[in-house]
Amino acid sequence: MDNGGINLEEGELDVDLSDEEGCKFKHESHIKKEEKLDKEAEVKKHKKKEKKAKKEKKHKKKKKKHRHENKEKSSPNNDDVLQPTVNETKLEDPGSPKKEIGDTPCVPKRVPISLEELILKKKAQEAELIKPKFISKEERIQQAIQRRQAEVQAQREKQMDAFKKQTEYLEGAKDLERKRRAEDFQERMRQNRNFRNTSKRAAQGEVPSDKINNSQEEQAIKERYLGQKRLTKRRPRRLNERKFVFDWDVADDTSQDYNPLYKEKHQIQFFGRGHIGGIDIKQQKKEIGRFYSKLLESRRSDTQKVQEKKRLSGVAKREAKQKWDDRHWTEKALDQMTERDWRIFREDFNISTKGGNIPNPLRSWAEMNVADELKDVIKKVGYPEPTPIQRQAIPIGLQNRDIIGVAETGSGKTAAFLIPLLNWIQRLPKLERLEDTEQGPYAIIMAPTRELAQQIEEETVKFGRPLGIKTVSLIGGLSREDQALKLRMGAEIVIGTPGRLNDVLENRYMVLNQCTYIVLDEADKMIDMGFEPEVNNILTYLPVTNEKPDNEDAEDDSKLLSNFATKHKYRQTVMFTATMPPAVERLARSYLRRPAMVYIGSAGKPTERVEQIVYMVSEQEKRRKLLEILAAGLDPPVIIFVNQKKGADVLAKGLEKLGYSAVVLHGGKGQEQREYALASLKSGQKEILVATDVAGRGIDIKDVSMVINYDMSKTIDEYVHRIGRTGRAGKSGIAISLLTKEDAPVFYDLKQLLIQSPVSTCPHELANHPDAQTKPGILAAKKRRAEETVYIT
Repeated sequence: MDNGGINLEEGELDVDLSDEEGCKFKHESHIKKEEKLDKEAEVKKHKKKEKKAKKEKKHKKKKKKHRHENKEKSSPNNDDVLQPTVNETKLEDPGSPKKEIGDTPCVPKRVPISLEELILKKKAQEAELIKPKFISKEERIQQAIQRRQAEVQAQREKQMDAFKKQTEYLEGAKDLERKRRAEDFQERMRQNRNFRNTSKRAAQGEVPSDKINNSQEEQAIKERYLGQKRLTKRRPRRLNERKFVFDWDVADDTSQDYNPLYKEKHQIQFFGRGHIGGIDIKQQKKEIGRFYSKLLESRRSDTQKVQEKKRLSGVAKREAKQKWDDRHWTEKALDQMTERDWRIFREDFNISTKGGNIPNPLRSWAEMNVADELKDVIKKVGYPEPTPIQRQAIPIGLQNRDIIGVAETGSGKTAAFLIPLLNWIQRLPKLERLEDTEQGPYAIIMAPTRELAQQIEEETVKFGRPLGIKTVSLIGGLSREDQALKLRMGAEIVIGTPGRLNDVLENRYMVLNQCTYIVLDEADKMIDMGFEPEVNNILTYLPVTNEKPDNEDAEDDSKLLSNFATKHKYRQTVMFTATMPPAVERLARSYLRRPAMVYIGSAGKPTERVEQIVYMVSEQEKRRKLLEILAAGLDPPVIIFVNQKKGADVLAKGLEKLGYSAVVLHGGKGQEQREYALASLKSGQKEILVATDVAGRGIDIKDVSMVINYDMSKTIDEYVHRIGRTGRAGKSGIAISLLTKEDAPVFYDLKQLLIQSPVSTCPHELANHPDAQTKPGILAAKKRRAEETVYIT
């Protein structure tokens, strides 16, 4: 027989199938064989049972016949119960029970099913279950309908049961309420009856009235003196234990009065002049003082009286002088200010300085020693009062001193270095300025980003144009030849980024032969962006003839101002920064001579006028949370910061589709697009600016109400500069940050900023986060030290 062929007993048919079909067919034939064997076994078993029943029936007939014959042979006096004969006893089956005469024939005993039969039945049932059964589509639909009907019926029964239980519960509650009302009514009636009976007995004299009135007092006395309640021993307090116990102890005497005489105290009756007992205490003291003064006056001699008058007049003068000297600094003239007043002034504006021979700060623009034309320009621009950095930095700059200013963002640093510069250029003769245009500008101002450079240019033009001072900006993204043409036409001030300035100087488009004023704005940002080589290269183009001496003369204002009104004055370098990393300190030591350091507020910390809000979300929830914040109502303009250029473009497009007016600003945009983005936001055409960290430093957009950190910055310094775009110029603002698990490295520093801010709160999720408990790197260092093995020789 071939593989897959099966020889069946019925018909002996050989079938050659594939492996799967052959196995299936073999399985079905095996099941048929087992069913056939089961039927044959049942038939044989049934035949055996029938043969056995016939034998037993035949045997019973023989026994009955034999008994009948014995009965006929027996004696006639056998009316009692017949005794079985010996032969009858022998014929009976020893395994069968004994039968009496007249019993019905026995039913054949049921034989139990054998183990083999049970196994065969079980195998047949399993084979029946394994056998696939075809169900038509109509049957499946019918079964699905039946299942659905059963589910609906079960649901309906469940609802009926719930409704029934609810009804029973409500009925029970109503019964309880009726029962409670009835009991309350009965209780009130019983109390009324008891009260009437008690009143009658009291009126008749049955119960003493003082016993009723003094029951509470007697109970209190009893508990106090009989000591029914055992007082526990009080735990002794430790000497330095700081825990304060607010609860009353049982042994504490609270002086509670139970006696009605003390509970209802009698009000004191006033008479006379309205004072207690008719006595005025103050008037009485005055009268006593007058009495003693008259007594002393009568006992003094003339000489003593004159001495007393002199003493009193001296005391009055000292008090008046003390009162005059203690006036606030706003009530004093400039020449009346004392050292104490200046110290209070600096504390009021949170100004601190470092260095020798530092002048006093400005109290107002009127006290500034500059030309009247410049004061008029300041008023026209709209600066009513100087900011703290301007109050201290401008007097130092007017002395031709080098300055390092460390101030918070939005503190008015631009005007702090522009006003001394414009004051010096404005004093130079105009003819001399026109003749020396080929020698280059008088001042260069460096900024880390194009946007900040353009912003400084706007402020410089605002101040310098009325004074006839020309300004040129050199930034990337614009034509270098056009900028060179503007330089050739002459400019006293040049503003630019380090990269473009270095390029212009190397290509000989500009020289710095008469440059005596250098400003490094956001110096730490320039170093972080990798502009340190360019800055050093630019400073090498400066002339060395106008450098200050590196000694005490660099702090002597008389020597520094000796040639201040000429173009040959000492070089003055001004550096403004938010932080002082080692690279910035190295740059300052190289190019600044005995600088005066000015600190305003807390360096490196966000302004106290910015409310910082933090939300802990997942990466998938950030977009939904942003839309919730914007939907809550926004007061444009709003700045949204992201970390990647592509993310900024995608987010701005999504906001545009949702109906928000958004514009994008990042390093991948051209200069014209970047200028358009800032201009549209400032003019109000756009409400939202989506930007990277390009807009995080120094850009001043007026009245920014909210800053949203959609992507948290990688460092806390960048975070400080981002949120510094709002809350500028004395105004308040809101900064919202969306934090995820990936921002864990800044959790600790952010938590410290939120705790130190007087207008912000730290959420519990951030305060209790494991990464916010210790500064990053501390645990790793401890773990390394713990794992180190020390070998002692």
